[in-house]
Amino acid sequence: MDILIKPVVTEKMERLTNKVNQFAFIVDRRANKLQIKKAVEDLYNVTVASVNTMRYAGKVKTRYTRTGYVAGRTSNYKKAIITLKEGETIDFYSNI
Repeated sequence: MDILIKPVVTEKMERLTNKVNQFAFIVDRRANKLQIKKAVEDLYNVTVASVNTMRYAGKVKTRYTRTGYVAGRTSNYKKAIITLKEGETIDFYSNI
């Protein structure tokens, strides 16, 4: 099971990173906090102080197009906010 799917890089998360040293990841919905903590520590070689998780339900999206009514659905996902130990950081842009 691949626990970390992708990092969340938004303006809001950049503010949290600079202010309180928190980083966000989209994670596997079945992963628990201990698995997420171990995955982040192994991948980025940092010490995780705490993990907060949030589950998001998918929404039904509809729109009217030239060809008619189109209905779809966004996927469910789980987001984890990782707080790192003081003085440590994760650089998402180092391997670009």
